[in-house]
Amino acid sequence: MSDDRRLAVLRAIVEDYVSTHEPVGSKALVERHRLGVSPATIRNDMAVLEDEGYITQPHTSAGRIPTDKGYRLFVDRLATVKPMSTAEKRAIQTFLDGAVDLDDVVDRTVRLLAQITRQAAVVQYPSLSRAAVRHVEVVPVGGRSALLVLITDTGRVEQRVVELRSAADPAALVTSLTALRTRLNAAVAGHRLQEARDALTEVVQQTPAGEMAVAAEVAAALGDCLTAGLAERVVIAGTSNLAKSGPDLAASLGSVLEALEEHVVLLRLVQEMAEDGGGDGLAVRIGSENLHVGLTETSVVTTGYGGEGRALARLGVLGPTRMDYPTTMAAVRAVSRYVSRILAT
Repeated sequence: MSDDRRLAVLRAIVEDYVSTHEPVGSKALVERHRLGVSPATIRNDMAVLEDEGYITQPHTSAGRIPTDKGYRLFVDRLATVKPMSTAEKRAIQTFLDGAVDLDDVVDRTVRLLAQITRQAAVVQYPSLSRAAVRHVEVVPVGGRSALLVLITDTGRVEQRVVELRSAADPAALVTSLTALRTRLNAAVAGHRLQEARDALTEVVQQTPAGEMAVAAEVAAALGDCLTAGLAERVVIAGTSNLAKSGPDLAASLGSVLEALEEHVVLLRLVQEMAEDGGGDGLAVRIGSENLHVGLTETSVVTTGYGGEGRALARLGVLGPTRMDYPTTMAAVRAVSRYVSRILAT
């Protein structure tokens, strides 16, 4: 639709309906918006918008409400995403800066998103399959035991205690493990996890013969760490907000909650939306665009977060189609930027 005036009418209908949850009539548009035309012209524009499927009349003698198609056009034609205030940005930064590790970052992020958008929030965990090794630590902890720690560039930490049954001399183990740690970091630091796994055999082969058995045990444990956590995970918060959204989801709330409980459904959805957003970018699915059972009455806003130019995972919110899209999109984008900044440090 190329008519700018009709687009302005549609924008006004969306804004009023989101604000009041009441069908919008031509009289209300004249009173609330400076559209610069007569009520009769607005009625004609509304008739065209209805014929083209952008708005609909829920019942006789009522005003009009946006359809999924109307919301889509509204979102696609947004000139700007509503900026967050300085106070809101400061509150986000303060809340997230207190995080101590990746689990805490994810937990704080999902609760923050739910709080500021008043929707259900979803945060996908960074998968180790997308991560690279930042550092490997091997620390003797007494006798023939060692603590193995794997740290990835996503902030993920995997650790385990290894019983080195082949260690013949516990006293000499410290020196042996120190040298092994150096070789391991030289071989795997900075590499993706699959590449790091492939390099472990070579590290063992390059180890002096008398230390090769210990190196093999450590390498086996490190290989387990590299594959641990590969299963995709999502965290959800704020599902109670959906029950507070009024009649929007009253008929479908049970189906929506069932879908949210199926993490496989959410993972598939956020992965599909990564393609919608070109990997890192903001993506919005509205109503019937969500092909997953139970979510066809909802809208979902997600974006990537993590490394610069390489999203590690996605975060976003889910709520009724009668959503304040500019504000929600701004909140999702702002939180993503702060989380990315934290993970980069």
